[in-house]
Amino acid sequence: MQFLKTTTNKYLILVSVLGFFIFIAFNDFQIHTKYEWIITFALAGAILLLNHYPILLPPKGNSLSMDSSIYLASLFLFGLDLTLAVLLINSILFAFTQRKIVWWKHIFNFSSYVLMIAISYYIYTSIGGSIGSIHINNSVPYLVSLLTYFALNVIFVGLFFILAAAESFESVFKELIKEAISPYFSTLMLSLVLAILMNSEKLFGLFLFTCIAFLLSLAFKQHFHLFKKISEKANKDFLTGLNNHGYFKEILEKEVAAAKETDQSLCVVLLDIDDFKKYNDLYGHVQGDHLLQEFGALLKTASEAENYIVSRYGGEEFSILMPNTNLHKANLFMNELRKKTNDTYYKGVENLPYGCLSFSAGIAECEKETYNISELLNKADQAMYAAKDQGKNLVQLYDQNFEYSAYRSLSIEKELEEAEQQLRIFLSKDVYTYRHSKRVYQYAVDFSRLLSLSDHERKTLILGAIIHDIGKIEIPRDILNKKGKLEPHEWEMMKKHVTWGKEIISTNKKLEDLVPLVELHHERYDGNGYPYGLKGKSIPKLARILCIIDSFDAMTTERPYQKTKTFEEAIIELRTCSGKQFDPQFVEPFIDMVKQLNNSGVSQETKQLVANH
Repeated sequence: MQFLKTTTNKYLILVSVLGFFIFIAFNDFQIHTKYEWIITFALAGAILLLNHYPILLPPKGNSLSMDSSIYLASLFLFGLDLTLAVLLINSILFAFTQRKIVWWKHIFNFSSYVLMIAISYYIYTSIGGSIGSIHINNSVPYLVSLLTYFALNVIFVGLFFILAAAESFESVFKELIKEAISPYFSTLMLSLVLAILMNSEKLFGLFLFTCIAFLLSLAFKQHFHLFKKISEKANKDFLTGLNNHGYFKEILEKEVAAAKETDQSLCVVLLDIDDFKKYNDLYGHVQGDHLLQEFGALLKTASEAENYIVSRYGGEEFSILMPNTNLHKANLFMNELRKKTNDTYYKGVENLPYGCLSFSAGIAECEKETYNISELLNKADQAMYAAKDQGKNLVQLYDQNFEYSAYRSLSIEKELEEAEQQLRIFLSKDVYTYRHSKRVYQYAVDFSRLLSLSDHERKTLILGAIIHDIGKIEIPRDILNKKGKLEPHEWEMMKKHVTWGKEIISTNKKLEDLVPLVELHHERYDGNGYPYGLKGKSIPKLARILCIIDSFDAMTTERPYQKTKTFEEAIIELRTCSGKQFDPQFVEPFIDMVKQLNNSGVSQETKQLVANH
C-alpha cells in the first residue's frame, strides 16, 4: 500500500500495466519461420550492441541511441509482432546485463516502448502506410509515425520528471523538446536508411548499418572527449588549475537560479590574499605565482571536502561558491580555513605584516529577493573590503548588521546631486515625471526613517526613488502627455520605460545598485506585474517598497490619463491591493506614515511638493 501512495508510483504502475496489457492484447506471437527468428535475434543483438556504444553529442554529452531507428525500421519492414518480439528479447538481455539498474526502471522502460511502438504502428497503417517494403509514397505515414513516437516519448519521460522532481510542466517539456528534436529527426532518417539497406540486403544490410553506427560512435566519442578537454581548458585558470572567472559566473548563474527555485541556502565568498603586492615586491613574480598555486591547492582541498566550488576570481582574489550553506555555516568554514592558512607555512611569508599568509574574505547569502548575480557578488565584495578596512585577516558577513556606508568613498549628498542632474533632463520634456520623481524621493526619505533598513539600503532606496522613471526619457512626448486612456500599443511602449531605464543606469557603475529599483518597481506581489512577472519575495525588498510609494503618489496627484484620488481613497486602494499588487509587510507602515504626514507635518517638504503640484 505504501508503494501506491505517491502520484509518481501510481503513474509508473499505470504505464507499466498498460504497456503489458497492450503487449499481450495486440501481439499475435506469429513468428514461425527460422528466418524470422534469425532476423529477430539479429535486430535485438544490434540494439544491445549499439546501446552500449551510443553516439555522444557535444556540448552536454547527450547521446543518440540507435534503438529507436532499429525499432522503426523493423516496424516498417516486418510489422508489429516481430518488432515487439525484438523489444522483449532486447529488454530481457538488457536487464540481465544492467542488473545495477533498479527493476522498476526496466519494467517502465519496456512498457513505454511497447506503447510507443504499438501506437506508432497503428497510426502508420491507419493513414495508408504499407508493411514489407520502402516506398516514397509512404513518406507522410513515415513522418507521422515518427512524430507520434517522438510525442509519446516526450510525454512519458516528461510526466515522470514533473511528478518525481516537482518541476513545472512548461520547463520540462520545453527542455525535452529542445534537447530531443534534432536526435529524433536523425532517428527517422537512420530508420529509413536501415529499412532501405535491409529491404535490399536483409542481414547484410543490418550488418552494414551496425558497423557504420559503431564506427560513428567511436568517432563521435573521440570528438566529444576532445571537445570536453578543450572546454575544460577554456574554463580553467592556467596558473592555479582552478575554475576561472568566466566559468565561475556561469556556475553561479545556475546555482542562484536553483537556490531561488528550491529555497535552498547558497553563499558566495570573495577572498583576497593580504599584502600580496608586498610579497611580489620582496620575492618577484615567479615566487608570487608559486604562492598563488600553493594557496589555490589549499583552497581546492578544503572546498572539495564540503562540495564547494572554488575559482580564481582574478589576480590574488579567489571565490568560493557554497550550495546548501547558510551564513553561519559559511562563516565557520571560512574562519577555519583562515586559521589553517595562517598555520600553513609558505616560503617568505614571515616577512609579511602578520608573519604568516592571511586573507580577507566577504560572505554574502543569496536570498529570494536577490536581483541577479552582480548584486550578490557586489555584496560579497563590499564585505571583503570591509574586512580589509578593519585590519585584514578577517572574515566579514554581509548581513542585516553590516554597515555598508562606512566603506564607501562617495557621500549620499554627492550621489544625490548626480542623480538630480540626470532627473533635470525631464524638466524640458515632462514636468509631471520630474515632479512625481521629486515627491517619490521625499516619500522615500520619510519612509526609510521608519523602516529597519541598513544605511546602504536606505541610501539605495532614496537614490532609486529619485531616478526610478529615468527610462521615460525615451518615450515620445505625445504619449507621455496624452489626455485620456492610452491605446494598447502606447501602453506597451510606456511599459518599456523600466527596461530603458535599466539600460541608462547600467552605463554608470556608481549607480549599479539602483538597477533593481529602476527595472522592477512595476512588478506586483501577486506576479502580475512587468517586465518579468516576478512574484512575492523574488522581487527585491527595496523594489517592493518603491512600488507602494510610487503607486501612492501616482494615485494622489493629477495625471493626464487618470483621475486623482484623495489620500483617504488612496489608502483604501493600498489596503485593497495589499497582498495583490503590494507587499502587505510594508503597506500598513506606509499608511501610518502618510497619516502622520497629514496630521502632524512629519515632512513639510513632501507637503509642499504636493501642494505646489
